[in-house]
Amino acid sequence: MLNDVFTWLFKIETIMVAGGCLWSLALYIGLPSVREWLIEQLDRWFNFAERSLYTSQQEYENTRPSREAVNALYASVFSIVPFLVVGLICNYLVEIALGHSWGISLGILACVSCGIYELGKRDNNREQEK
Repeated sequence: MLNDVFTWLFKIETIMVAGGCLWSLALYIGLPSVREWLIEQLDRWFNFAERSLYTSQQEYENTRPSREAVNALYASVFSIVPFLVVGLICNYLVEIALGHSWGISLGILACVSCGIYELGKRDNNREQEK
């Protein structure tokens, strides 16, 4: 369907999109420190950019808590984009190296592995707190 709309631009391969999304999910789960750093930086930038739109300090302070909450949501949502880009690159490299049939399979394997790693790390942190 999308190929009918965007025939002049490029061909969208659904296998590449699915594999890239799986790889990006694996990276998002497996790299929590990068994810948190990225969210924090985006949140700071959104707050700074929005502050420049206000001329009155009083008006800025009146709506500050709600705007900061919305900016935190935007930062969390937009933090997915770099992981999508890197996930697509990982999937592309796997497909070049091993063939089309391996992109999604290794993406699923990476998601499961990163999920188990993150659960084990959280369990270990919880046991150390006791």
